[in-house]
Amino acid sequence: MSAPPDRPRRGVSLYSFQEEYFLRTMSVEDCVAACASLGALGIEIIPEQSIPGYPVLTGEFVARWHDWMATYGTTPVATNAFLDTKLHAGRWLTLDEQVASVRRDIDIAVRLGAGIVKATINFSPEVMAAAAPYAEDRGVRLLLEVHAPFHFTHPWILEHLAVMHRCGPHVLGLMPDMGVHVRRFPRVVSERALRDGARPDLVDYIVRTYDDHGDTHALMDIVNYRGGGPVEFGLARQATHYIWTEPKDMLEHLPFIGHVQAKFYEMTDEGTEYSIPYEEIVPVLAAGGFTGYLSSEYEGNRHIQDAFPVDSVEQVRRQQEMLARLLGETP
Repeated sequence: MSAPPDRPRRGVSLYSFQEEYFLRTMSVEDCVAACASLGALGIEIIPEQSIPGYPVLTGEFVARWHDWMATYGTTPVATNAFLDTKLHAGRWLTLDEQVASVRRDIDIAVRLGAGIVKATINFSPEVMAAAAPYAEDRGVRLLLEVHAPFHFTHPWILEHLAVMHRCGPHVLGLMPDMGVHVRRFPRVVSERALRDGARPDLVDYIVRTYDDHGDTHALMDIVNYRGGGPVEFGLARQATHYIWTEPKDMLEHLPFIGHVQAKFYEMTDEGTEYSIPYEEIVPVLAAGGFTGYLSSEYEGNRHIQDAFPVDSVEQVRRQQEMLARLLGETP
């Protein structure tokens, strides 16, 4: 059973399977097949990660890609673009060079049949504005990822919103990453620090400070004064990269939100995400009329791979079952 057309839909970013793809235990086709088996039919791909020979896109790969979409009943939804501003030693790309890079990524999305290109946070408002006419001509929406520690009232995002309002949501918009709604410090991250030799008392202090919405920016100083080492200092720094914002903050910007990165670190045996309260997030999006894709983005692999087998498909399966339940597709 799939979500009604007036509700959010389910998809997966192939980034979720990075562990298996890197180890060559899953191919791109295997990733697409896994998504289809879970009823997550919207496919998001990172060309730089998953397309051999990127940025050259061969006709052979394009043909195989569209064959996979037809075979598995999936839909290409979004691609990801990275702006390599430091491509040349000693200087940043000029504005014209950056726009040319974005145009290339828009062309790749069009050839793959995806109507959305995710722009990473280092895209400047000037680049977005300059690339907007080309995106509009090609029928593509360019969406800026709102990724923690950025949020909707961050000055950088406000500058982007001004450009988006000027150009219109049909061409420029937002792609919020649900990592902006981390209520509890990710357990897989703190446990990894302990395995790496961190002092339990400092780990506990960092986790409690975050969970209590304390001053995380003071943690690095405190860890230093309490004799912490590189592992503890790294964990304290990591705490400044997680944030908690209210899910209802998305409502004001829903006309510009075209896609959602359903970030998760750990799906528990009980079928909930340990850190991110999707039971609060999904109803907000549904009530607000969001009909785009919730795209699973698993990032827990890197925090457990030192000690445990990584099963990204199982983790994505658990999240997709949770999303299906929250969307009313299953009891």
